[in-house]
Amino acid sequence: MSTDSDSSIRLVRNATLLATVGETTFLVDPMFASPGEIPPIPETPNDRANPLVPMPDVDLSHDAVVVTHRHRDHFNEAAKAELDADVPLFCQPEEADAFVDEGFTDVRPVDDEASFDGVTIHRTPGRHGHGQLAEEMGPVSGFVFDADETLYVAGDTVWYDGVERTLERFDPDTVVLNGGEAQFNHGDPITMGVSDVTAVRDATDATVVVVHMEAINHCLLTRDELRAETADVHVPEDGDRIAR
Repeated sequence: MSTDSDSSIRLVRNATLLATVGETTFLVDPMFASPGEIPPIPETPNDRANPLVPMPDVDLSHDAVVVTHRHRDHFNEAAKAELDADVPLFCQPEEADAFVDEGFTDVRPVDDEASFDGVTIHRTPGRHGHGQLAEEMGPVSGFVFDADETLYVAGDTVWYDGVERTLERFDPDTVVLNGGEAQFNHGDPITMGVSDVTAVRDATDATVVVVHMEAINHCLLTRDELRAETADVHVPEDGDRIAR
């Protein structure tokens, strides 16, 4: 068991989180690459190699891993090398075989819901962009962690009726959104921007936290821009911890 028993969210970097629910800590979307180790996302407005920033000095102790989807800014070779092969790993059903093929021995695909150490884990829908581009980006998921408090990690999605239904169904205490307004050279953004975050803020009384910013080359919306254009939204720096 991890020693931190206070319910909290700690942003590591990009979408990598330590989500402590009760006494259980979930490592979400581990991307452990060193700066510049991952090539730029192609067909985007700049060609900076990823990640753009180093990992903060954060204790990454965890009880289980959750991967919302296997894009390289959410799970990468460095994470595969560093994670324990026998760590309980929750994922989308479509991606379970890939984790097994990589040598993970306790892969737990979540079709609808699962339980772990007193926490109920619900998989929720996501839409990684708009129209045909969202289809091309492949399946993505969010996850709700339900114990004494309820945490909704939305994953790589824009605001749409699937997110609205999830908020209505679970009435979470805390919501973590992936911002940055990631953008290709064509089409609409594929992660949340100001209007998406504002829509979530208007739809829930939960604490709203926005991550997935300033670490990957096609995430163009900055923290300062988001803070200036929204109200009652937490936009943490890498390494910051938000108690719930």
